[in-house]
Amino acid sequence: MPEPRIPPGGLREVGLPNWVAIQLVGLAGGTTAPNLFLTLARHRKLFRAWVRFGGRLMPRGILPRRETELVILRVAHLRDCAYEFEHHIRLGRRAGVDADDVTRLGVGPVADGWTPRERTMLTAVDHMHEHGDLDDAAWAGLRRHLSPRECVELCMLAGHYEMLATVIKSLRIELDRPRRR
Repeated sequence: MPEPRIPPGGLREVGLPNWVAIQLVGLAGGTTAPNLFLTLARHRKLFRAWVRFGGRLMPRGILPRRETELVILRVAHLRDCAYEFEHHIRLGRRAGVDADDVTRLGVGPVADGWTPRERTMLTAVDHMHEHGDLDDAAWAGLRRHLSPRECVELCMLAGHYEMLATVIKSLRIELDRPRRR
């Protein structure tokens, strides 16, 4: 992988409160401090606003965590974003995403084994990724399975992780290292 375009910041670049919080995130996730956070925290105000926004989608969204992780992993797969994918494989495991689910995510919504709701959500993710929009059939499918609030959140979630994949790839953020035991 190419060198990061902006290297992860240290204590001086990200500030003490961000530094401590980022170290704790890495500890909880079983990795060193996340490179994504250390890089984005170089812009302290934007980082804090992004963390609040992203946290409202995941983990504190209204969609069940398993579904949230399926959406994020599908976006990461479609965008070929290894950082996003690897990070959310670990989080997905905790939310009930198993190895069979991960295999199916590579195939997409047409794979056998999805619930009707999951298939509909993943179809919507694929449509948004490919077209930047949902056609009427995909929207009707969503409305059969999701409330209006859930539809808004799904669109925001998929769009946010598309944006984040672009940032990760554009800045060449390197994968996090597992924490030594």
